[in-house]
Parts: sequence; C-alpha cells; structure tokens
Amino acid sequence: MSDSTRRGLAGSGSGPTGDGAVRIRDLRVELGPRSARRTVLNGIDLDVSPGQVTGLAGESGSGKTMTGMAVMGLLPAGASVAGSIRFGETELLELSPRRLNAVRGNRIAMISQDPTSSLHPMLSIQRQLTDHYRAHTGASKADARDRALELLDLVQVPDPATALRKYPHQFSGGQLQRIAIASALMCRPTVLIADEPTTALDVTVQAGVLRLLRGLCDDLGLGVLLVTHDLGVMSALADTIAVMRGGRIVERGTRHQVITAPEHEYTRSLIAALPEHHRPADGKDPS
Repeated sequence: MSDSTRRGLAGSGSGPTGDGAVRIRDLRVELGPRSARRTVLNGIDLDVSPGQVTGLAGESGSGKTMTGMAVMGLLPAGASVAGSIRFGETELLELSPRRLNAVRGNRIAMISQDPTSSLHPMLSIQRQLTDHYRAHTGASKADARDRALELLDLVQVPDPATALRKYPHQFSGGQLQRIAIASALMCRPTVLIADEPTTALDVTVQAGVLRLLRGLCDDLGLGVLLVTHDLGVMSALADTIAVMRGGRIVERGTRHQVITAPEHEYTRSLIAALPEHHRPADGKDPS
C-alpha cells in the first residue's frame, strides 16, 4: 500500500466495526470464463461508517460500481469473489441467498443513477414503496402506507398522499430520484449505497438531491457509500474520499486532503478535468 493510500486511513472509518458499519478488506473479484478470468477488483479496503459519507471516485470501468454491487451481493453470475465484506459482525460473503436477502434492501439499500430503471413503470408509487417493506417487516397495508407517507414527506415530495396514487411517468427526474431514495429508506437501513445518484439530473436539481443525502446522513445516522466519477460532487458531500483506478484504490483521505492536496497523479487529473467554476479550492461545499 502506497503512502498516499495509507494517508488519512485513520480518519476514514477504519476503527472497530459496530452495528451499521460496513468494512471491506482485501476484496478481489474476477469475471469471465474460467479460461479467461479478468480481475475487476484487486485488494479493495474500504469502510462505510454510520453518520459518514464515504466517497468512491473514478472513471468508468475503474471498479467503483462493482464494489457497491459486491456489497449488495449483486455481482454477475459466475463471478469469483475473495476477501471480506463485514456488516457489523456478519460476514456477507458467507451468507446463504436467503440470509443475504434479509440484509439486502432491508439493512443495506441501494439507489441508482437512473430512477426510471429502478421504478416499475406499470406499478403505482404506493405499491413500489410498500411491497418490499411488508415483505421484510410483516407490516400491515395501513402501516406500510403510513411509512411511505412519512418518507415521501421526509424527502420533500409534494403532496405525499396524491403522489402515492401516481405512476413514475407522472414525475420529473428529480422527484423520481427522491422517490427512489424514499423507497430505499423504507426498511430503515443503516447503510445506503448511492451509485451516481445525480448524474441524470440538471445542476439545480442535483444540488437539492445532494443536500437531501447529506441531511439524511446527519439526521438519521446513515452510512452512505457515494459512488461517482465527479470529484465536484464529492467535494460537496463526502467526509472521506477513496479514488479508484483499474480495480484498485490509489489514494484515500479526508475530503479536504484529497481535494486540496492530492498526491496521486490520477487524482490530480480528475480534479483538473473539472470545469473551473466547479473546482473547489478548499474542499468545502461550493454552495
């Protein structure tokens, strides 16, 4: 491990793992047929701690989304996985499919960059928010609806009662992403994986969603793994940042360290690629 990779590790949630924390150690993933295996993750160490936003940055193909999918147990069929992913005291890589289903979408949830791909176009918002909640918790239809109303209000969707009766095509992209966040929060997860959650949104709507995620982290104590190629987004939201390239983490540290004093040439190139008006000078929220 390089000095720049070691730097800031103590401040990136690497302490003792308690309930609600995810600790990834030496994660290695290979894909493809046995005769032509390809390594896509090579020795990933990463922590997601309660009340903290851990940023995972890198270009397309760097392995950042694959890391999130590994935590969720959603790797492609035939993937070879080694290392450790612990959630609290539970080793996720050792769970049976049934036991993993009890964690996935319940204690650990995920939101994607395109809410239209995660919300079914033919099902009402109420159905999509309540079905998995009832399956995980055994809640009644009335209790599930109350929970959905509570969360739509929390994520600032106007008129939650009316919104529950609508379908995805009746909402803007920004409102759909808020509904997708509400859906992910239905079962009261302690870890939220946000995979490029603002890529499909315009700048104004993006800022609102980022403020929402930051508030949920602070107010609910969520541990958030924020996956994005955009270090400008990281500078507005993340507490710690890990930079990935070629399936490895090449640099990590606090937001201030990585944004203002990057040590790896690749990190510097990512920052240099930001538009001048979106390039923070001090690692603080540009707003």
